[in-house]
Amino acid sequence: MKQRMSKTAFAMLLASLSIASNAAQSKKLDTARIDTLTGLTGKLNEQENVYKVSAPRTDVKISVDQWEMPPFMGLTSWASFMPGMKGEAMIMGDLVLMQDEVNPVMSAALDNGLEVTALHNHFFYDEPKAYFMHIGGEGDTATLAKGIRAALDTVKKIRAARPQPAQSFTSTAPSSKSSLSVQALQDVLGAKGESKDGMFKVVFGRTVKMPCGCEVGKEMGVNTWAAFAGTDDNAVVDGDFVVLEDELQPTLKSLRKSGINIVAIHHHMVGEEPRTIFFHYWGRGAARDLAAAVATALKATKTATASPPR
Repeated sequence: MKQRMSKTAFAMLLASLSIASNAAQSKKLDTARIDTLTGLTGKLNEQENVYKVSAPRTDVKISVDQWEMPPFMGLTSWASFMPGMKGEAMIMGDLVLMQDEVNPVMSAALDNGLEVTALHNHFFYDEPKAYFMHIGGEGDTATLAKGIRAALDTVKKIRAARPQPAQSFTSTAPSSKSSLSVQALQDVLGAKGESKDGMFKVVFGRTVKMPCGCEVGKEMGVNTWAAFAGTDDNAVVDGDFVVLEDELQPTLKSLRKSGINIVAIHHHMVGEEPRTIFFHYWGRGAARDLAAAVATALKATKTATASPPR
């Protein structure tokens, strides 16, 4: 009896989802408003009820393997709108960005109602280097469209001030010889780590279950880590965060508000439970400030304890 009831409930759930999906598909998007708010002219796919706006990167000449690549070949930023099931609309898209545009654009997107879901390269031997930031979101059409406009306007502002992409985050490099106050960093992070040649590194482990049924953790690569070098006043930090899906946006927002640069967002495994996402970061500044930025972002996760010193 329980099994029959379970199947019935499941069938009812599928039916309700189908009804909701059909209802969403029957909604009409205000395409004229999307054009106005994004500053772009889109195209409607009537069969899928999707409205797509695009912005080819014609402001910077990009070559791949010594061949100048036309925007048609994959150098076009775009965002597609469709009626949402939870909100008025949902979007998915991809922004083509130069290295010095990535983090300002990420902040603009996050501050204006969009989600950032991936960041990576699409090519090798590209000059200047191009990165691709995948975005998403669901809510009212105006907010989403304004978010796209804010991201693209940020690109225009950067390129207007500096036509050619910058090759460095900052102009003042830290000393090649490190001499950090390790205990101070451990106090800020609330965890012990390991030191080498004046540098400092701390690792926070998590666990997931793989398809084989085995549980893997910190030493198998399921970890958040931060490595510091330089001096107390002029340091660098780099590392990797492992987050659950619902932790990604809060941790990205936290690090960006602290001035930390995000350099990649992707997955490291397939089939793990719960699903995890990894993102790599880089920052420069006073060592304590960098440690405080990492510690604050960690509060947005359910990360366990740090690894013991070795």
